Amino acid sequence: MSIESKKRDVALVVDDSPETLRLLTDALDGAGMTVMVALDGAAAMRIVEQITPDIVLLDAVMPGIDGFETCRRLKRDAGLANVPVIFMTGLAETEHIVRGLDAGGVDYVTKPIVIEEMLARIRVHLGNARLTQSARAALDVSGRFLFAVNRQGSILWATPQAQKLLSDHHGAQADDFALPPSLLHWLEQAKGKGSSKSQGASLPDNPQLRFYYMGETAPNEFLLRLSKESGTALPPEFTSELGLTTREGEVLAWLSKGKTNRDIAQILGLSPRTVDKHLEQIYAKLGVENRTAAAAIATSATRRNS
Repeated sequence: MSIESKKRDVALVVDDSPETLRLLTDALDGAGMTVMVALDGAAAMRIVEQITPDIVLLDAVMPGIDGFETCRRLKRDAGLANVPVIFMTGLAETEHIVRGLDAGGVDYVTKPIVIEEMLARIRVHLGNARLTQSARAALDVSGRFLFAVNRQGSILWATPQAQKLLSDHHGAQADDFALPPSLLHWLEQAKGKGSSKSQGASLPDNPQLRFYYMGETAPNEFLLRLSKESGTALPPEFTSELGLTTREGEVLAWLSKGKTNRDIAQILGLSPRTVDKHLEQIYAKLGVENRTAAAAIATSATRRNS
């Protein structure tokens, strides 16, 4: 008979009330979980430096570092970003609930705690976390160029393929990459439109690397797809012959693909006003008066040089 036993889930309980700690420790231990306890946020941060819990039960109101700030600090750690946090609060005010969710929590329970309800919620969130981990493992194997960011634009996780593409084009480790302000603005707009209607966007200094919004996969976790696209600029020889700058060539190339000024602004990370200025220069250099004529010249040039 195998002596190997099923892995016990690890719960970190953070509360300044000894009574609450004792109640939850007994209940979670009885449910087959390993329990770690902390009396405040600082102690919780020291614990997670040594071991990564599977779930965190966090008191919202504590002396020193409160639960909201503790949660934000936990979520800054890439290894803890996807660990579910359930807030415990004696107050049911909407403000507390919203603050907890904004800080990165997935759920909340009100005190006095009903053990059966708490255990049911824990099972649900542990199950969701395992499904998420399995999905990411599958994405890694399938070779998809996917990664996720939080509202601040910092990377939470990425498939190996996405990590390599970001590293190749960003010139640094993917973990150090964060969305620039222009892409953060694009992400806010894309979230409002939904994944089926959102346009892609590019880095201001690298139009070949395109970002596409795929949807929200968890609270404060947004899935993006990477694509390395070619043909987003006119041939260098043609651009130089007409006296166009590299940026003007990129604007004209996207114009020839039927993109609107607003689309081009989002793709290249520019303001619509800057795109207008570039088009004024392009029209003057090409000796044309409108976008249709400019697009025709660009299309003809691309065919000749292909």
